[in-house]
This record gives sequence, C-alpha cells and structure tokens, in this order.
Amino acid sequence: MEPREATTAGAGPQRLPLSRCIVQEDPFNAETPLVALAGPLVPTGICFVRSHFDVPALDGGAHRLRVTGAVSRELQLSLDDLRRLPSRELVVTMECAGNGRTLMRPPPPGVPWGLGAVSTVRFEGTALVHVLEMAGLDTDAMEVLFVGADRGQVQPGRWEPFARSLPVPHALHPDTLLAWGMNGAPLPPEHGFPLRLVVPRWYGMASVKWLVEIRALRAPFDGYFQAEQYRYVDDATGDARPVSLMRVRALIASPADGETVPLGPVEVRGMAWSGHGPIERVEVSADGGSTWQAAELGQPLSPYSATPWRVLWRPDRPGTYTLVARATDAAGNVQPLDPVWNRLGYGNNCAPRVCVVVRG
Repeated sequence: MEPREATTAGAGPQRLPLSRCIVQEDPFNAETPLVALAGPLVPTGICFVRSHFDVPALDGGAHRLRVTGAVSRELQLSLDDLRRLPSRELVVTMECAGNGRTLMRPPPPGVPWGLGAVSTVRFEGTALVHVLEMAGLDTDAMEVLFVGADRGQVQPGRWEPFARSLPVPHALHPDTLLAWGMNGAPLPPEHGFPLRLVVPRWYGMASVKWLVEIRALRAPFDGYFQAEQYRYVDDATGDARPVSLMRVRALIASPADGETVPLGPVEVRGMAWSGHGPIERVEVSADGGSTWQAAELGQPLSPYSATPWRVLWRPDRPGTYTLVARATDAAGNVQPLDPVWNRLGYGNNCAPRVCVVVRG
C-alpha cells in the first residue's frame, strides 16, 4: 500500500500509511480509515468492502449479463456489448446500511461496523435504462430484480444468492448505473468485477455486485435479502420498514479520536451526506451540545457525493474535549445525537463524538 500524504490537526503534512481496517476475514469486510474521508475521493485500495459471502472468481471475457422476466426480448450481454452503449462517470458516496452498528446499545447482530463503512468513488458505466429499453419492459412490470454471482448459506440448510430488487421508477432513473469501472480502472474483485449495479442515494445493499442477471418482476420480490434482512425491525411495534435511502450523517475525519492538539485554532473537518437531499448545514459542538458552531460547507463533486465541511475551533484552555458534529439536509432531516436502536442494526446515523486533548 502506497503511503498517502495527509494533514492532521495541529501538525504539518505527514506520510501516513493508510490501509483498510479489517472487520471480518471470512467473509471479507473492511472499513475505510476515517482520515481518508476528508478528501473528495477515496482511493480504491482503502475503500470499504462489504461481502455477504466469498468473492466469486469471474472471467470478464466470458461474463454474460442475462435480462429475463417480464420483458419483450430476453438478452444475454457481454461486457463489450455494454461498453458499446453510451457511457458516463458518476461520483457517488456509498455507505453500508450497518455503518455505526457497534455504537448501538445493546449491539445488534451483524457485521460489527464502526464508522468507516462508507467511501466516495468515481464509477464508470452505462445507465441501466439503456438495457431495459433494449429488452422492453412489460407495462405490468412492478420491480426489477438484480442477482449477484455470490451465494452462500444464510441459515442451516438454506442457500441463497445475494439478490435485491428496485421499484421500476428507480430502475429507470438515468443515474442508476451498470458499472464496470471504479476510480479510472476496472472494478477490483472485491468491489464487484466485472459488473455491478450502482444506485445513488441508497444504502449500499441496493448496489448489487458481481451482477449476472436482471429480471423484471410482475410482483414484489420476497427474497431473503429483501424481505428478511435490510429492514428496520422495531420490536415494540412489530414494524419492519425496508431500508432504502441513506440517512443524513456528518462524520469527523480530523482530528482523530484521542488526538492531542496544541492550544490555539484547530481545524475540524469532515464530510456529510444524505440520500434525502443536499446537505444544508453542519454544526460542531465542543461542550456536549449546549452550543453549536456552524461549519463552512465545500462543494460536493456530484449531487450524489458527500459535502466537505470545516470549522475553525478555538479552545480557550487546555483540557479534554469531546467534539460532536451533526448535519441537516434539504429535506429537514437532522442527524440525531443518540442512536435509534433497531433489531438488525441498520441506519444508525447518530452524531459522531471525537475526544481530543488540548495541551497548553
């Protein structure tokens, strides 16, 4: 891994050997280091990885995408076929729905994510709508199902592929992509080589990797990863709403938790995003939320990428401080200060807390 130059609070440029934080080895799941989120794009080698099963070994040259179901013409498309369609690049912030799960109490089951299951990357591909137009969706199609090549045991004796569906209007959105590239290179195996779906604004489970089949459906899909997982299950009410758009969130990328900084102005910076609309405001508190200081917002690289922010904090005396950041989006959603618990541990967007020591 090549070291990457970074600037931390209270210090000059340093050579920091950034690497992913491995959360699980089998299947492989790893987080992006939070300091890397301060930049506009996360290098591919340190992007977070979410795997439900082993990474399938696929041959890009032999790969075929099947289009089946409620369509006028079933298709089998090679990567070359897809590359002949109009192509485009799109910068997208993608976050795992379980990001922040370990901050819930009691911790729900699932991959024990901290806060690094998020990355902003540049994808290259073609709009899914081009393929659906080639196939000709039937007028009574309700959803479009996406099936990955990854498959495994979800319960004793029960084997399932990773498969998710989208309502037809979302599938037809011009920014829903069939992607073959990432940050200017082919998709790496762990990120879906040779082909994946990219659904901006949704949590990452919607962006099915290792895509092998697209199937138009006349009825709602009730597969394991649609009906039994990726639900906000409320034990008190029995409600089980589906997980969809990313909740509003700001993260502090610098200073790092536990860092010591000199007395004087300290630059606090990070990124903020929401699947519900643009970020309108980020605020930072150093006194437990009694007072808040508005941050300066930068310009996101696309409507689907995180907004950079910074604030100059001036502690008036040495000591230990807890910094808290919260974001508000254009839809009026405000990041909560405390976790909102649910049985499967999804969508925990509580405001991050970073402890720093100010030395005199």
